[in-house]
Amino acid sequence: MDCINEINKYAVAFEDDTDTGYFYAFVLDAEGKQLVLDALHIYNIEEVPEEKRKGIIRMVWSKDWQRCALVINNYCHAIFDFENHGGYCRNEFPPPNEFWTKGERTLTNEMVAALFQ
Repeated sequence: MDCINEINKYAVAFEDDTDTGYFYAFVLDAEGKQLVLDALHIYNIEEVPEEKRKGIIRMVWSKDWQRCALVINNYCHAIFDFENHGGYCRNEFPPPNEFWTKGERTLTNEMVAALFQ
């Protein structure tokens, strides 16, 4: 499942391969190819209770189209901040990288609240 922002050429995708769930950030180059900026681990399926394995997945963009959240069953699991080059999730995995997310990966409730203002 993916979502492309035509305003600034950023895109996000959520992937569940039946073992793990990951949220990806992309940018579209001049030829329309998706270049991966970052990836965030969301879950290992064996850690998710059976009753929560089915639900509604949403990718919600901020009003300025600079941030995008992954919301599963009305709970925000991750946010990509394209303006400030950061990816944040609840389990802080993988560690920051030198290419895009260089600082803390901790997703805070303040970040979630700011997205929806």
